[in-house]
Amino acid sequence: MSQHVEGKPASAGTERIGLNILLAISFSHFLNDMLQSLIPAIYPQLKESFGLSFTQIGLITLTYQMSASLLQPAVGFYTDRHPKPYSLAFGMASTLLGLLALSVVPTYGLLLLAVGLVGLGSSVFHPESSRVARMASAGHYGLAQSIFQVGGNAGTSAGPLLAALIVIPQGRHSLAWFSLFAFLGILVLAQVGAWYKQKQAQERERRAIHPAARPKVDMRAAVWPMLLLLVLMFSKFFYTTSLHSYLIFYMIHKFQVSVQSAQIHLFVFLFGAALGTMLGGPIGDRIGRKQVIWWSIFGVAPFALALPYVNLFWTGPLTFVIGLMMASAFPAIVVYAQELFPGKVGTISGLFFGLAFGMAGIGAALLGKLADVRGIDYVYQVCAWLPLLGLVAVFLPDLRKKIDESGEAKS
Repeated sequence: MSQHVEGKPASAGTERIGLNILLAISFSHFLNDMLQSLIPAIYPQLKESFGLSFTQIGLITLTYQMSASLLQPAVGFYTDRHPKPYSLAFGMASTLLGLLALSVVPTYGLLLLAVGLVGLGSSVFHPESSRVARMASAGHYGLAQSIFQVGGNAGTSAGPLLAALIVIPQGRHSLAWFSLFAFLGILVLAQVGAWYKQKQAQERERRAIHPAARPKVDMRAAVWPMLLLLVLMFSKFFYTTSLHSYLIFYMIHKFQVSVQSAQIHLFVFLFGAALGTMLGGPIGDRIGRKQVIWWSIFGVAPFALALPYVNLFWTGPLTFVIGLMMASAFPAIVVYAQELFPGKVGTISGLFFGLAFGMAGIGAALLGKLADVRGIDYVYQVCAWLPLLGLVAVFLPDLRKKIDESGEAKS
């Protein structure tokens, strides 16, 4: 078994990257995350119409993030053993039902239930779509992961903009129209599912002719890097959720801007995050995942520490740079973890996307409580120190093997 240095695609010379599939899954990710990002974008409207506190706003985020996170590792673990190509369309259908419910529910309890349905759609969508991206990568794992993830980031950035243009002026009932986007996603994912099913059949035939040993995971060697990745995920997602969930309120409170102006600032942050996601994967293919993770998180620290003290003019550029740098870490983290656990693509993808949602949800609830007690300014002063935890990336092993879907190192 020969080694392969990070940065040179394992099978680029023998297999063509499935660009059409990657674009389809990225577009579906765009639709999925655009629809889900409508939830935090309409928080000011929900706060007013339901008379909510910051703590209750945080609980909405917690409900969504937990429903979108707890099932993801379980879905990935199951589909590693029993692939379900059409589960992608099922996940989008759950999002559709959640949106329809969210547009009409009359009580806070039913609001949480509707948000939970939208989160359930994500818990099904992310592990399997991440697997599809790796299947179509032809060895360009970081690039494929970035193409897949950038769709989600672009959708997340588009949500607040659409909310500002449509939902805020027209009211919460206009969310029902967005279910048409979910229906479009179902149609696209049904086609992706057909490709996935065909690819699985081809893989079974190949394994029947050339049986391969099951990949082995060195659990002892993987424990320390996994602990470090958990610290890095905590740093990244607790800080990111402080901006994603509360930047609108911070802008309104500190600079007395309108809701729509604050949502445009949120769009700037999320646009930077989308661009960073696109860059993080291919750069990791070239220079190594560890280097990208290190610079993406720890490198944000100076900008994060400055953010609570700058004026309105500089807030936009700083949040753009923070989004750009922070987001570039996640594709590298996911592929790094997949290479630690060869043959466990669904489980690892579900675990890390689940951790991302879960940590963001817990962070939103805790930071919401902190904002109620100490004020929104204090939240940003405290969270500014979180990127310094990126320093632990120095201790990550520098992986040099590229591992394919079956867990074999390729030359």
